[in-house]
Amino acid sequence: VQLVESGGSLVQTGGSLTLSCAVSGFSFDDYALGWFRQAPGKEREVVVCFGSVDGGTYYLDSVKGRFTIRSDFAKKIVYLQMSRLKPEDTAVYYCALRRAPELLRRWTSCNAPAYTYEHWGQGTQVTVSS
Repeated sequence: VQLVESGGSLVQTGGSLTLSCAVSGFSFDDYALGWFRQAPGKEREVVVCFGSVDGGTYYLDSVKGRFTIRSDFAKKIVYLQMSRLKPEDTAVYYCALRRAPELLRRWTSCNAPAYTYEHWGQGTQVTVSS
């Protein structure tokens, strides 16, 4: 399994950006997939995620109404569309996948700590200038 993020950039406050996560080596059977972010000195947090087990989509409260996750399963690309960006959105954004059956049994919600995901991309930097 390989996850490759792209699309990170420097944008001004109020701007928009779309991140992409290309997934290979996986067929989207049972899974949880999430976009995480990590700012300097802070813990990695889930921004938005969805999964096949509970079927729901979770958004971090601070991004609701501004960020949207969209999937193109045919192309195996998951997008994170971000709008009305704020300086506090500055972080390295990661795409992550949980697919191990034992992890999916224990963690049925996609909204779970980073350590419950076993596959990670390299991250892409998003910087929002004030």
